[in-house]
Amino acid sequence: MLGGYLGPLVIIALNLVGATIAGVAGRLVRVSVLLTLPIAISVVLVSVFTRAGTTVLFTIGPFDATAEGVDFAAQTLVRLLAISLSIGLFGMTTDPRAFVLDLERRRLSPRFAFVALATLEAVPAMVERAGVIQASQRARGLDTEGSLRARVRGVVPLAGPVVLSSLTEVEERSLALEVRAFGRPGRRQLLWRNPDSAAQLIARSALLLLLIGSIVGKVTGTFPQTP
Repeated sequence: MLGGYLGPLVIIALNLVGATIAGVAGRLVRVSVLLTLPIAISVVLVSVFTRAGTTVLFTIGPFDATAEGVDFAAQTLVRLLAISLSIGLFGMTTDPRAFVLDLERRRLSPRFAFVALATLEAVPAMVERAGVIQASQRARGLDTEGSLRARVRGVVPLAGPVVLSSLTEVEERSLALEVRAFGRPGRRQLLWRNPDSAAQLIARSALLLLLIGSIVGKVTGTFPQTP
């Protein structure tokens, strides 16, 4: 909603401050950069060389790199980094089970809450499972290090066990949920409540009002243009 450079840079700075307080700044920056790098490369190539503009910086073959394209690419990159840092900080500092239970406490369907929890835990669980299987395969003499060819060859023996173990875990979890009457109709009585201070409530409400106000202002054209 803010656009420009100032808004995303402020969000990036706030994320870095929060990550520093939480002690995950280095890991957050590393993961965010790695996740945004493929999209960033494509955005830079497409925006710089195909976006129309009046100021041509240099020419490569039939493509002209314009100042307007560079400006658009830079604005897109800071937005991508702001989004990646925000999602990464949330994932690294929020317990998925606490988040999902709080959503259910706010009248979200238990089935949707379970889907959200399974989605949040899917990637970390698969990474952990792949590490365990890789260690087991190494103990059996599989070469998973060294040249690129050896690494690629070592992926095949890992893919099958990871997928099969994931399917087995899904079946076991489904049986465990049914034993615990997960499909029972009616609202469940939750025994745990996530602490929610007055300051957190005020900050969350203010952010929600700011978001709604910025959307309305952007649609009506009354929102101020940020640099």
